[in-house]
Amino acid sequence: MDNITATHSLFVSDSFQPLTNITRDVVPHAPLWASFDKVSSSLLRLNPSEFEFVRGRTSLSTFQETAALLVAYYAIVFGGREVMRNRKPFELNNAFKVHNFSLSIASGIMLALFMEQLVPALLRFGVFDTVCGSPGWTQPLETLYYMNYVTKYIELLDTVFLVLRKKPLTFLHTYHHGATALLCYTQLIGKTPVSWVPITANLLVHVVMYWYYFQAARGIKVWWKRYITQLQIAQFVLDLGFIYFASWSYFTSTYYPSLPHIGTCKGEEFAAVSGCVILTSYLVLFVLFYLRTYKTVKTEKRVTKECVRVENKVDVKVVEQVTETKKPVSLEENVDASLAQ
Repeated sequence: MDNITATHSLFVSDSFQPLTNITRDVVPHAPLWASFDKVSSSLLRLNPSEFEFVRGRTSLSTFQETAALLVAYYAIVFGGREVMRNRKPFELNNAFKVHNFSLSIASGIMLALFMEQLVPALLRFGVFDTVCGSPGWTQPLETLYYMNYVTKYIELLDTVFLVLRKKPLTFLHTYHHGATALLCYTQLIGKTPVSWVPITANLLVHVVMYWYYFQAARGIKVWWKRYITQLQIAQFVLDLGFIYFASWSYFTSTYYPSLPHIGTCKGEEFAAVSGCVILTSYLVLFVLFYLRTYKTVKTEKRVTKECVRVENKVDVKVVEQVTETKKPVSLEENVDASLAQ
């Protein structure tokens, strides 16, 4: 985070000046990136190696665009839920499978492209410089950050599928999807090098999560569903460790240099604050969801087992009583009974 004395406003685009000294390339040999650049240039007529995120010029680069899309998202979701209230749910199983399969594969490709850039940078510059300095915000990485940001709007279709199929909508789901798009936007315009940590962790989770949804749509029962939530919680713990460290490094070096810190971090102050707030809320909400969901399941299973055990005991007693009434009484048993009295 560059040393600045005034916080740039999220709503005032004229005050924002994009960085002009972005490192063009850190990785000398990146075959995956070269292939990606070639395919994108030939098929999509896009040149990733020449991409530059400029607020006001790049698509979806202003707060007004982001806010408008998020308002439209929530209007469609909650309005659609009312429209579907008295209607039969759509099946959409094939579309749902294509959606989840595509996002799982796309997440895997982006994760591989990120790793190709990050691993050499980490080995060459170390963790601190890659998290807080220019090695964490190169031209290829900026392109990947933007690609990840755009996919967050595609992922909003997750909720649309829930609405059309008349599945339950939870606060966690609707809040998480909208807030993640906003989070990615703030980190893009704030140019925070630490962004690669939560993004790569999230891509790994999405490879697994969307693959699970794809398999579930195919009718395949997956036993490791609960571990996806555990992986998400671990992701947020990791994210917050790096985000808090980067934010502490910036604010102490800028405003409280007497406090212990290693150095400073590049980026904008509002991006640091929004990152800490949103990711912290994710951790709290996902932990509560996990405890509520799987603790309740365990309790229900335990109660069910107790009921079955009690029912079995009752059945045994009934059988024993019936057997005793039908069994002939011997002379010895009469003697024993009289002695017992």
